[in-house]
Amino acid sequence: MRRMTEAFLGCLLSACVGSTLAAPPPQPAHPDTPAAASSAAEPVAASSAAAPAGASSTRADVPSLGGIHTFTRAFELIKQAYVAPVGNGKLMDSAIRGMLAGLDPHSEFLDTSELKDLSEDTSGVYSGLGIEVAQVKHQLVIVAPLDGGPAKAAGIRPGDVIVAINGSPVQPDAIDAAVKKLRGPIGSKITLSILHPDGGKPVTIPLVRQRIQVASVHARMLAPGFAYIRISEFQEDTADELTGKLAKLQKEHGPLRGAVLDLRSNPGGLVTSAVGVADDYLDGGLIVSTRGRLSQADLKFSATPGDLLNGAPMVVLVDNGTASAAEIVTGALKDNHRALVMGQRTFGKGSVQTILPLGNGDALKLTTARYYTPDGTSIQVAGITPDIVLGDVTVEDNHASIIDDEHEGDLPNHLSGSEAAAANPDTGKLAIQDYALSEALHVLQGLAMAHRAAGASGSH
Repeated sequence: MRRMTEAFLGCLLSACVGSTLAAPPPQPAHPDTPAAASSAAEPVAASSAAAPAGASSTRADVPSLGGIHTFTRAFELIKQAYVAPVGNGKLMDSAIRGMLAGLDPHSEFLDTSELKDLSEDTSGVYSGLGIEVAQVKHQLVIVAPLDGGPAKAAGIRPGDVIVAINGSPVQPDAIDAAVKKLRGPIGSKITLSILHPDGGKPVTIPLVRQRIQVASVHARMLAPGFAYIRISEFQEDTADELTGKLAKLQKEHGPLRGAVLDLRSNPGGLVTSAVGVADDYLDGGLIVSTRGRLSQADLKFSATPGDLLNGAPMVVLVDNGTASAAEIVTGALKDNHRALVMGQRTFGKGSVQTILPLGNGDALKLTTARYYTPDGTSIQVAGITPDIVLGDVTVEDNHASIIDDEHEGDLPNHLSGSEAAAANPDTGKLAIQDYALSEALHVLQGLAMAHRAAGASGSH
């Protein structure tokens, strides 16, 4: 599966940790880049200047003269005989892209404009539709419509397939070109032909590109004492944003008895941000480690003292769109027994990419390491299996009878109840709106009761 985005997200270790080995100084940390926010990064092995990956290669690894001759001969024949003139630069770019495409789905060549796009993505501000896409079996598939974007507002859902852009079919051998078409100037129009998983034929959806400035953290109260925290992606300031919004909730509503952390359809982001978010909930312990061929890729990130929830129970919601940096957070909280994980098996992207500048404004995004959860598990391909597995269930409101829906509060001039009763949500409505979230709240409330009981017994 080739995972890309109009706004790229995933696992990048840019300046020091995560998905990127070494990023150019001006580049921000990229998807799945462990950098240190409020966490401690411990190199497993100290390293000097980066050595070429093949520094210890044997002579047998050196390209043969025959191979070099074949390459140069193919280059000459294309220049001479191709039906239309083609420049040297285009041929060399294509050759580099081909080398990287043959390695894995996440390594790629980034020209100057693509590198700029990647930097914009990690800042959370760009011009486009607000979607993350992936190449799956030669199709361009929606992994997640990002919160706040025009695509989500238009009803585009995870699993949808983009079959045409502005009437031109998406070609299996030109997925990269199709992805580039998704971006454009603010206010420009684009039409997508979308095939829903449960649809018989594509539907046409007109969209207008917007300046996408996605707030990566949304927080609100689910019920008295219980918070809902949604992280849609891991940007540069996600950990700080989380700290601020949790502080605001607790200032307005008092200490929290528990929280649901929603990482569903979160495609990932910066490793540094993932480490910072996990550290916000952990009082200690390992968060994530990375291992690669070079010593610079061997890193450990540990939590620092301080838990924003002061040990209150947590439930993490995940699904098959929970990927990369989001899996780092999920794995850290699960392995450290800090949270109960509910939902569906996660995506399973356990590799780290590093941004390596080429000196001319271009760069390589190269897979340089795998990451491991605190228990030493690689989630590559396997993903993370929730503690409580939930099916993809929806609840319908059939309104069986008027009597079923009538309560004391519906009667005229009824006496008011307690503030707690008035503030409690209608759990039936929550189940209809979001069944998984309603189940998570039920479990969280049970955990909070057990937590309170344990605290009470321990005080005697």
